[in-house]
Amino acid sequence: MNANVEKMENNQVKLEITIEAEKFEEGMQKAFFRNAKRFNVPGFRRGKAPRKIVEKYYGESVLYEEAFNIVVPEVYDEVIKENNIEAVSNPDIDITQIGEGKDLVFTAVVTVKPEVKLGKYKGIKVEKKNYPVTDEDIEKHLNEMANKNARIITAEEGVTCENGNTVIIDFDGSIDGVPFEGGKAEKYSLELGSGSFIPGFEEQVVGMKVGEEKDLKVTFPENYFSTELAGKDAIFKVKLHEIKIKELPKIDDEFAKDVSEFDTLDDLKEDIKEHIEEENAKKAKYEEEEEAINTILDKTTVDVPRVMIDNEIDEYIKDLESRLSYQGMTLDMYMQLMGKELADIRKEYEERATKNIKTRLMLEAIFKAEDLEVTDEMVNEKLAETAKAYGRDAEEFVAKATDQMKDYVREESKYEVAVKFVMANAK
Repeated sequence: MNANVEKMENNQVKLEITIEAEKFEEGMQKAFFRNAKRFNVPGFRRGKAPRKIVEKYYGESVLYEEAFNIVVPEVYDEVIKENNIEAVSNPDIDITQIGEGKDLVFTAVVTVKPEVKLGKYKGIKVEKKNYPVTDEDIEKHLNEMANKNARIITAEEGVTCENGNTVIIDFDGSIDGVPFEGGKAEKYSLELGSGSFIPGFEEQVVGMKVGEEKDLKVTFPENYFSTELAGKDAIFKVKLHEIKIKELPKIDDEFAKDVSEFDTLDDLKEDIKEHIEEENAKKAKYEEEEEAINTILDKTTVDVPRVMIDNEIDEYIKDLESRLSYQGMTLDMYMQLMGKELADIRKEYEERATKNIKTRLMLEAIFKAEDLEVTDEMVNEKLAETAKAYGRDAEEFVAKATDQMKDYVREESKYEVAVKFVMANAK
């Protein structure tokens, strides 16, 4: 095997690879044995014709593609590894010579990771973030707990509904007297004040009584997802069937006993404070790191290849499809609902994808420049955290982790190590 490497423009590398005739012949022979049964040559039982006869009948090139696919991948990977080429795309192959008794010669053009020119990344200034816990924060959390533990009771006859009540309604919407798709429902449950309906709708329901019917006039927002309805005036005929009221528990020691492991409200408040402090510390750390990364990004020069951006967006689309599936939707349904084409969604992701790739490339460059390291201990800690998150035994999970899993964790941990280095050297 012989290979010549040529750097090209636009972060591409051209490989000219020669594979000896003997090795290609081995591939031809394997290709023949794999496909012998599909060859039907007159005078021979299917799969029993000798290779020379098959090649004469079908043409020698009948085995070329299979033989190429047998011998090239291993050689290509070897060339990539030996020349420290970090490919980010599949190769564009062009065969220049192929044939029985000849060396196999082909070129492979592949996009590689771009060169990163780092600016200043040590001693950068980062504003210290601090989010102290207030009494209002604790009270808000307690009120949320009370809401989750509220009793839902049906309002008595004659009671008017208020914000915070859940109402059961029928509604039938129309524009200029013409009903529109999705504008009608029966026994619909709506929490007043939630802002989940068209602006102005919930406000007009407030004050209605059970059995009351009312025409509500609303205007769809200009940026409404359905372009057919956006900005248009509509009338909804509404009938109120039922009012459900939340009966909140009193927040005292008994409440603390009911909703937590604590015997007193003061102990519960202290626990809430500790949890909020932990979350605030995480928030402050994230924002400080984000500020540092953005500062360095502004001073970093890198030409991100288009294929890397497209691959990143592909992953975002897959993630979107996965999240939609949990809601019983497909990507096509989502696009129809939002009035968008796939190209529109990909365009929306482009800026985020480009920044994420540039950030990873920048952190990789810092990792290499500072000769940083991901230790085995760090890899095992990450694996143990993963195990705990999924309710698995950490020790057993780490012990059974494959080399592939460990390599993945090691690679992903490079970014964290680089960020830690940046923050340790920030002012």
